[in-house]
Order: sequence, then structure tokens, then C-alpha cells
Amino acid sequence: MGADVAVAEQFEGQNEQGATDLTKSRCKDLAIQLAKFPRVALGHLPTPLEPMDRLSERLGGPRLWVKRDDCTGLSSGGNKTRKLEFLMADAQAQGADTIITQGATQSNHARQTAAAAAKLGMACHILLEDRTGSNDQSYIMSGNVLLDRLHGATVSKRSGGADMNAEMGALADQLRQDGKTPYIIPGGGSNPIGALGYVNCARELVEQANGMGLRIDALVHATGSSGTQAGLVAGFAAIQSDIHLLGVGVRAPQEKQERMVYDLAQQTLSHLGVDVEVARSDVRANCDYIGGGYGIPTEGMVAAVKLLAETEGLLFDPVYSGKGLDGLIDLIGKGHFEGMQNIVFLHTGGSAALFGYPETFDLPGYDADEK
Repeated sequence: MGADVAVAEQFEGQNEQGATDLTKSRCKDLAIQLAKFPRVALGHLPTPLEPMDRLSERLGGPRLWVKRDDCTGLSSGGNKTRKLEFLMADAQAQGADTIITQGATQSNHARQTAAAAAKLGMACHILLEDRTGSNDQSYIMSGNVLLDRLHGATVSKRSGGADMNAEMGALADQLRQDGKTPYIIPGGGSNPIGALGYVNCARELVEQANGMGLRIDALVHATGSSGTQAGLVAGFAAIQSDIHLLGVGVRAPQEKQERMVYDLAQQTLSHLGVDVEVARSDVRANCDYIGGGYGIPTEGMVAAVKLLAETEGLLFDPVYSGKGLDGLIDLIGKGHFEGMQNIVFLHTGGSAALFGYPETFDLPGYDADEK
């Protein structure tokens, strides 16, 4: 009996090694495909993959890890840096001298785009849509908005519900008349070019985990404009990873969010030139944690941001990653990840936005009347 067990363990070890070798080969093939596209180095990559053991102990669930895309380095970091490496390279290839993009008032994407343009010597025009209706001076002038201007970008505002793509197009026409060569980046950098950044992140994460001997059961992250999740879906499909991917929605209803992600993932694989189909069942978004709408705080978000700050010394943002964390924490309590041992949360950065919401967290010693 002992000999049978030994033989079984030997075959199991061989199978695991074979699977690891196959994954390594697929990751290498994907890296070769990605290398065909122009890319400019903007981020500090690979970003760390770290355990969150105090949080894991507090929640009493699976072991939790954090993929630190808040450490990409560009203007305090964030997930958009990965997308901008491909988008800004495409802009350079087209001879652009001016970048146009849009986002909500406290847009992390706008901040990183402004920084990338400054680094590459381009002008930058940012259109900010008022999605919350807030007139609080901290919200409309501090946080990311302050950094947009500090990076030298021209910032102009639009009312909520404006056709932001049309607004960017009109500005581009005006700039062309002025002799400029503008390049438009969609909100969140979410198109097949920008999504390549998260195809690359999927490859990076799997290689990182393999090097650590870590089997990742699930990856959870906040999902909004869809580019981050679509890139991850496409990347995992390309290397045939079985990691369970879950996006926690911050803006759109579930059906709309999943449709946007699925469509963009398909477009990204086509752009990449990889003949792989995305299974519709692999596109998952839980949109139960949006609350009153995009950028509007929720009690769960506040509790999650405070918990991570107090247990792990990590700062998350109130618009995006904070709601993603709320979803992760609540779903663990509901047994959603039962049977899973290792879950990674993708930290998409954005702590600069905290300075746009100083009263939201009701911290001891903070008196709004004395600011």
C-alpha cells in the first residue's frame, strides 16, 4: 500500500510539473505576441504580490494576497499606467503632440495620463465629467484634480451625462485647426490597445505565482470602464489559466458591465492576434456594491478602506478599489469563495482621491468647520 501511495504521489508531482511547464510555455508565447506592439516604459514592473495575513486572520476566510498595482510609480501609481504604456506608444507612433482624455472629477486615469504626457513632452487636455453633483471644494479642487494641474494639464469640466466622446472629438477638431496633432484616449484607457496592459498583467501574475509556488484560486478587482477586466479575461484565456476572475462593479448594472467586458475582451484578443475564444461564463461582475452611483461613498466602502488602512497599512481609494474591497470582504463572509485557499485582490491604486473625500471617513480630530 505504501508503494502505491508513493507511485501515486510521484505521478501527481510529474503532472503538476508538466502543467507548470505548459503554463510557462504559454506565458512565453504571450510575451512574444505582446512584444509586437509599440510600448513605452512608464511603470515599475512587475509590481509586488504580497500576503495580507492580518486581514486574512480578521476575516477568517481563505488566505488573501494583494497585487500592488498601486506601485506602478507614475504619479503615485495605479492600474492605468499599464494601459498607458501601450496607448502613449501608439500616440507617439502616430506623431501626436497632444493627448486628450476624459473621466470623472476624481479620475485616477486622468491623473496618470497627465503624468505620462508630461514625462513624454506632450500637451494634455483633460475633460472632467461631474458625475456626483458635489460642490465640495476638496472634491472639485483637491486630490486627483490638483495633481492633474500640477502635471501641467489643461483641465475643463463638463456636466453629468454629457457625451464625453463627442466632447473630446470637438476639442480634437479645434486643436487640429490650431496646427496640433491630437490623440484621443478613451475614458479609463479602455480600448483594445489599452487592454493589452492587463493582458500583460495576467501573464505577469501567473509567472509571479509560479515562481513563488503559489496556486491562485481567484483574482478579485474593481471594474468600471472595463479595460482592466477585459485585459485580464483575454490574458487568462490566452494562457488557458483556470484562475477564477471576479470584477466588482463600481458604475454599471451587471448585465451591461459584463457585456462591455466580454466585447472588449474579444476585441483585445483579435487585436493581439491570438486565436482563442473567450467563454462568456468567464466574464463575471458583481454589481451589488455600487450604492448610490459612481463616486458616491457607501458605508461598506468606508469600512473596507478603514479596515485595510488599520490592518495592512494600505491605502485604497473611495471611488474604485474601496468598493471592490467592500465586495471582496462581504462575499468572503457570505461563503462565496468556499473551498478556495488563495485569493488575490488587484490593488488598482488611486489613494490620491482620498483627499477629495476628507469628511467621508469621519476620522477623530477632523472638524470640517476648522479646515
